[in-house]
Amino acid sequence: MDFGLKGKRALVCGASAGLGAAVAATLAAEGVELVINGRDYDRLVASATKIEKATGTKVGLAVGDVSIVADRVKIINATREHVREGVLDILVANSGGPPPGPFLEHSGDAWSQAGKLLLDSAVSLTRAFLPDMIEQKWGRLIYLTSVAVLQPMDELILSNAYRAGVTGFCKTVSNTYAKHGITANCVCPGYTATERLASLVKKRAEAAGVTPREAAQVLAADVPVGRVGKPEELAATVAFLASETAGYITGASIPVDGGLHRGLL
Repeated sequence: MDFGLKGKRALVCGASAGLGAAVAATLAAEGVELVINGRDYDRLVASATKIEKATGTKVGLAVGDVSIVADRVKIINATREHVREGVLDILVANSGGPPPGPFLEHSGDAWSQAGKLLLDSAVSLTRAFLPDMIEQKWGRLIYLTSVAVLQPMDELILSNAYRAGVTGFCKTVSNTYAKHGITANCVCPGYTATERLASLVKKRAEAAGVTPREAAQVLAADVPVGRVGKPEELAATVAFLASETAGYITGASIPVDGGLHRGLL
C-alpha cells in the first residue's frame, strides 16, 4: 500500500534504539525525508547508518535530550536545517520512559524530571512545528505514549500520570487544528521487545525472586496473543497514521498491545 509519504519531512525523537528507531526506519523506507533525535551521538550515528544502508535514505541528526530546554532548541534548529525549506510535515514525539516503581520510591525531583521528559517535550516540540503545518494546511502529530494510559500499571506511576497528560494535550490539539488539515494521535505500545521492557522484566524478576526469563514468560502470558510485540509492528501503525490515507483519524489513542488492554474504550 502506498502511504503517499514520499518527500514528506519528519522528525522522529528517541530514535537511537527501540520504538523510535523502528519508526524512523519504516518512514525512511516510505521515502520520507528524515531527521532522527537521540541523546547519545554515537548511538544516533549507528542508528542513522543502519537506516541509510537498509533504505538508501540519507538521515539527518538532531542530537539532544528532549527533557532539557536548551537541548530542545538545538533539536528544533537542527531539524529545520536538515529538512527542505525548514518545514516539518510529521512530528513523532517519543522518549525513553521514566523509572518504574511505586509512588513513595519517587522523589519530587523524579516527578519533575518525568514531567519534563514526557509532557514538556511533547508540548515544546509541537509549539515549534505546528505553525508551519497550519500555514501549509497539512501536518501529522504523533505521540508515542503507552497502553498504561488506557490501563494503568501499578509500577509505572510516573508514566501513567504524565503520558495521560500527553493524551489530553493531543486530544485538545486535534480538536483545535483539524480544520487546517492536521491530525494528532497517540499510539499506545504494550509490551514490546525493547531495552525498556528488558529493564521492567528485570525489576519484576527481582521482586518476585525468579529469573528474568521466567518473569518474561509470565508477562507474555498476560497478552492475549501470547507474546510481546515487535517494534516494527508499532512502527507500521505510526506510518499509517502519518499517511494521506489516515487523514480522517484524529484525536485517537490507538493501542498496539496484542490485546493487553481489556477495556472497551
